[in-house]
Amino acid sequence: MNCLIFNNTPAHVHQYKHTVTRLEERGHDVLVFARSDEFTESLLSYHDLPYETYGERSESLHSLAYELPAHLYTIARRVRAFDPDVIFGKGPYAAAAGMFSRTPAIAVLDSETSYDHVVARPFVRAILTPSAFRKDLGSKHYKFNGVAESAYLHPDVFEPDPSVRDDLGVGADEPYAIVRFNAFNGHHDVGKRGFSIEQRRRLLSELSEHATVFVSDEAGDLEFEDLPAERFDLHPAKMHDALAHADLLVADTQTMVTEAALLGTPAIRSNSFVGEEDMGNFIELEEHGLVRNLESFEDVLEQSQELLADDSTTDRWERRRDEYVEDMDNLTELLCNIATAYGDRQQQPTAGTATGVN
Repeated sequence: MNCLIFNNTPAHVHQYKHTVTRLEERGHDVLVFARSDEFTESLLSYHDLPYETYGERSESLHSLAYELPAHLYTIARRVRAFDPDVIFGKGPYAAAAGMFSRTPAIAVLDSETSYDHVVARPFVRAILTPSAFRKDLGSKHYKFNGVAESAYLHPDVFEPDPSVRDDLGVGADEPYAIVRFNAFNGHHDVGKRGFSIEQRRRLLSELSEHATVFVSDEAGDLEFEDLPAERFDLHPAKMHDALAHADLLVADTQTMVTEAALLGTPAIRSNSFVGEEDMGNFIELEEHGLVRNLESFEDVLEQSQELLADDSTTDRWERRRDEYVEDMDNLTELLCNIATAYGDRQQQPTAGTATGVN
């Protein structure tokens, strides 16, 4: 079986990396298509995944529209050469590849606010989402228990490396926090916002009174010279090890908050997605006591300091995480089973859940 997988962001690399290796171990041929992006390619190379690029990563809707024809031409040419039996991805590229090759394409989505499901829905064979997804996408829609990040942070596939403390230069009992700032340059981020520059500086200053602070700044434009914080400068592949041992994550982005929840690390999330129309997975994680979704910046400051000052925080979060993952699907295994079901037999599943394709 030939399996084609689209990896357009670093998060996609993590989501599919174990699926790639397990399918290869089972004797299948796998090819990863990726947009040319420093961090995405760094992770693909780190994990020794078989990949090719089909174009640059667009930073705006205008540039995407301009580059789309060239991207699609490259994809069509390479897809015909590879001759896939099944395709995985998110949004228009995987759907287009399925049309070009008349191959079943599976979209794995977790954001109700994105237009990916609108674009992909008419052209894919199935759409796979977490059970907390708050929209009904029709007869092609299948759900799994948990979140997409379970593909790489499920206890069956991830064990944090304690040596990351040495890499970070922190002692065995030294508390540290990770702060993640979003660049808000994705197509799904249009009209959204996170912490202002002034809020970022105040947040780092106040957190530093309770813990060593490491900053992951997606835009890369934060000046550290006069800030009581350090840039997170380990290889991106080490982030989950660092996150697992952290005492707190504060972020105005999305994916790392979910990752922290699965690792049992207290997480605070604040951006303009938060509110009544928030995404289902964050509502579910908050209901399980694993994430705090806050609209007020003052609440972010107060609750982050409260969590760092409470010696029982870590134990409470780890206990809640253990309870949450008990019923969580291992998405890597599920994706491998789906690949085999569609790629080998090319059958349309009839059950109303993701496990119906096993």
